[in-house]
Amino acid sequence: MPHAMQQRKVLRTICPDAKGLIAKITNICYKHQLNIIQNNEFVDHRTGRFFMRTELEGIFNDETLLADLDGALPPGSERELNSAGRQRVVILVTKEAHCLGDLLMKSAFGGLDMEIAAVIGNHETLRNLVERFELPFVLISHENLSRPEHDQAMMAAIDKYAPDYVVLAKYMRVLTPEFVQHYPNQIINIHHSFLPAFIGARPYHQAYERGVKIIGATAHFVNDNLDEGPIIMQDVIHVDHSYTAEEMMRAGRDVEKNVLSRALYRVLAQRVFVYGNRTVIF
Repeated sequence: MPHAMQQRKVLRTICPDAKGLIAKITNICYKHQLNIIQNNEFVDHRTGRFFMRTELEGIFNDETLLADLDGALPPGSERELNSAGRQRVVILVTKEAHCLGDLLMKSAFGGLDMEIAAVIGNHETLRNLVERFELPFVLISHENLSRPEHDQAMMAAIDKYAPDYVVLAKYMRVLTPEFVQHYPNQIINIHHSFLPAFIGARPYHQAYERGVKIIGATAHFVNDNLDEGPIIMQDVIHVDHSYTAEEMMRAGRDVEKNVLSRALYRVLAQRVFVYGNRTVIF
């Protein structure tokens, strides 16, 4: 009989807090002769929830492992076991290149552990950039389509590639609730301000008019409320009265691409747990 292959997987558990959970979970892993590479846990005392991320290596029998866990965990528990390693991503774009360019570079040269399956845009602008990396660029123009029709066409194109995540790299269209519900906790957006400030259009001009001293960017999961989904990562830089709105925008683009790639790094490594409208990040 051929030897079964060693694999690396990530077990993620969210459950009501109880005594001995870490021991219960790690004992089951030991029983299955799985090696624990890394383990992180956190208890949210406000909600009484326990979160644990366990990176495992060995020969897996997923069904019996999950059945054993279900027998040991308290009622109302959620758990998932996924392969560690590369995740498939589809990137949505409009006309701005800075976030897309950064992701293409990092994916090509190993800075992010992801396979970009395709880039889908509602303008032709970024086709040349994408094709230089020998990746498919799909144009789905929104001209002459209603918003629901355009979202349906986008979903059909995305689903062909069966991605783990959909990344909005400055995709400048508001998504319909149907689109968002089709990819629960799978859509990651980069927002051009330190949320919840300056939502909507022309945020840098809003910030300039307000005379802000810091500008920032927020990466978040998309839910039904525009720009209000669970926050993954935020950062800021300092500006002053001498910056024009255009200079703020230029500085802001650097923060945007950095925040997006740092957020993606954690999501791809399965370190981000979504619970309600918050995230727990290991």
